[in-house]
Amino acid sequence: MPMIPFMERFPDLAARETRCVTVFGRSDIPDGEYGFLELFCDEPGCDCRRVMIAVLRSDTELNKIWASINYGWESIEFYKQWGGAWCTQADAKGSFLDPVSPQPAYSPALLTLFRSLLRSPDYAKRIQSHYEIFRQTVDEACSHTVYSTPYRRHRSRHAKARL
Repeated sequence: MPMIPFMERFPDLAARETRCVTVFGRSDIPDGEYGFLELFCDEPGCDCRRVMIAVLRSDTELNKIWASINYGWESIEFYKQWGGAWCTQADAKGSFLDPVSPQPAYSPALLTLFRSLLRSPDYAKRIQSHYEIFRQTVDEACSHTVYSTPYRRHRSRHAKARL
């Protein structure tokens, strides 16, 4: 599923509402300002109700991601219906480090910091609100585009035997 930064579609809103934290004097995270940028799924028809958070620092290049965090806010039952048997508590609901992204040494501490930010109900609701308005743009774009399912040939067992 392609993940698109919220700021690409809503630059003004993202500039006002992206969560930033200034860290000073901690032993587990270097001092600096960290931005928790939201990325959402851009796949037509998907309703994953998840966000990927890319943690960046203001004094490093934008392509240096300090942590990649997944966060799903629905129940585990929702994710099992959505994704099937592969969904577990560990890889669907709640916040966790993205298993397919590189994770620098500070990623676990930044995950802990993100979890502390989620204790603010306003922040958690803001992420969900951003998801809803982002998905509206995907659904609106999709309603104006005709998608076709590619034809897939299925060989019968007889055709297979002739090969």
